[in-house]
Amino acid sequence: MSQNKLSRRIFLMGAAAAMGGCAAVRKKPSLSKLDYKSPNEKLNIAAIGCGGKGSSDIDGAAAMGDNVYALCDPDWAKAGSKFEQYPAAKRYKDYRELLEKEGKNLDAVTISTPDHNHAPACMLAIRQGIHVYVQKPMVHTVYEAHALLQAAREYGVATQMGNQGHSGDGIRKMCEIIWSDAIGPVREVHAWTNRPIWPQGIADPLPEEEIPETMEWDTWLGPAPYRPYNSGYAPFNWRGWYDYGTGALGDMACHILDAPNWALKLTAPTSVECIEQDTYSQQTYPNKSIIRFEFPARGTMPPVTLTWYDGGLMPPRPEGLEERDRIGDRDQRNGSLFIGDSGIATTGTYADGSRLLPGSKMEEFKAPRQMIPRSIGHYEEWLMACKGGLQSPGSFEYAAPFTSWILLGVIALRVPGKLYWDEEKFEFTNSKEATDLLHIHYRKGWTL
Repeated sequence: MSQNKLSRRIFLMGAAAAMGGCAAVRKKPSLSKLDYKSPNEKLNIAAIGCGGKGSSDIDGAAAMGDNVYALCDPDWAKAGSKFEQYPAAKRYKDYRELLEKEGKNLDAVTISTPDHNHAPACMLAIRQGIHVYVQKPMVHTVYEAHALLQAAREYGVATQMGNQGHSGDGIRKMCEIIWSDAIGPVREVHAWTNRPIWPQGIADPLPEEEIPETMEWDTWLGPAPYRPYNSGYAPFNWRGWYDYGTGALGDMACHILDAPNWALKLTAPTSVECIEQDTYSQQTYPNKSIIRFEFPARGTMPPVTLTWYDGGLMPPRPEGLEERDRIGDRDQRNGSLFIGDSGIATTGTYADGSRLLPGSKMEEFKAPRQMIPRSIGHYEEWLMACKGGLQSPGSFEYAAPFTSWILLGVIALRVPGKLYWDEEKFEFTNSKEATDLLHIHYRKGWTL
């Protein structure tokens, strides 16, 4: 790649403040370098994975008028509607071929594949100086999160993870509630989801079925171990299989735990343990589980215990709530609870409806002063960073450590007992079995 192309893609870093719990101050993109793209110039964007969630991701990335240059998906039946919507876009099935042939023409890519293909596709793009937007969870393994963060820093690309709630007002309001000491020091958090809504708890691989003519199955598998095609893996149910997805944690924790992560300025946990699960399997995630994370003190914030419930399991309802009080979302199927020394707060899936409990307390509550600048829009923040502005608050500087500790919970589902984590040594100090799951061996032909 030419030096001009790399230097054009260098941007001003502004995410360090967001990692520390404060969003970077918004300002217009810096054009101090003549080779930056102007905000009025169009980016050439490719979609890696354009069916399913990839459909709305590429639409979001194109909403500011940038050019959808190429579409890539191994399942052309799922991608069909995008091919019709963007008829001028080049079409590919394999992201390796896309990036090899078109990398020099691309400014940015959205990556909305199943989890196991996130990191390999992302790394190939980063090493060509291409900006990356990666759907949540950012990666499939803890090691991949660390590797991509280092690569993004080295190549100076604009990055973002697709947890849309991070760009909303609700999460900022929850941070401001916590930081204003409205409920006192928080020592306990409970978070829950109704997921999975796909099959899990399956003990054995599924029987072979005929591969659809529209699908390139070997490419869909990517770095994962080979197994014969079955419609129970793709196009939808992959999330429940260890080889491809990260279960309910990967699907929902990057949303639901975002408010606790930011508001409580969480770092790496000291321990993680699965304390309950329904239907253990080496093939798929359990039907239900409860996982407990323990975090150390952070500055003036005390140690905190965070408990995750999925499969419809719920935390105990706090005492003193009124009958009308809902916890989490309106339907109470997803959400989080902050238990402070002097009060309780709750919020929903995307930090919607952040509020104090009971409701009578919220009616009397005077909102604290605004401490965090409001978002200009989820995709807009990334696109502005691509054109030379500040790094998005949801960049890998924030998303990598956040995703990493969530994925420690995935490992706890597979290895029984309380696991003690040493972030500096990058290992579980009491379990080689768990440490070995920090990364996986890629199939031949696929690399990080």
